[in-house]
Amino acid sequence: MREQNRNLRRAQRDVEKDRRALERQEKQLVLTVLAKNLVTVRKQKARTYTAASKITSVGNQTKAMHSSAKLANTMANTTKTMVSANKDLNPQGIARTMHEFEKESMKMGMAEEIVDDTLNSVLTESGDEEEEDAVVNQVLDEIGIEISGKLKSVV
Repeated sequence: MREQNRNLRRAQRDVEKDRRALERQEKQLVLTVLAKNLVTVRKQKARTYTAASKITSVGNQTKAMHSSAKLANTMANTTKTMVSANKDLNPQGIARTMHEFEKESMKMGMAEEIVDDTLNSVLTESGDEEEEDAVVNQVLDEIGIEISGKLKSVV
């Protein structure tokens, strides 16, 4: 009976030992499966980033194409307007008008110089300065200020 009990206990220990080994193996398998799942999830996550960036890129390309189309339409309208304006303009007439303006402007400048010279010569006659000084002295004498005396005391 002792031997049987010993054999039973030994068998019991062996079974428990096998069970612990199986539990370790089960944990390893679970970890392996979870690690594989984790790697798969991370790859899927990276793919979503790639997809999002591609979608953004397509959106930006669409906006650029739309802007280019608007620019082309605007340029077409501007070209039509410029063609119409060029038809209405007379370049020779404008050049002629500018030439006439320049000629008349030169004449006016010459006339202005002559008038200035004439006025300057009339206003700067020799007797005017002496008369102005006499008037100033008379006014100062009337109010009682003597210029020459004041000037000597200052010097």
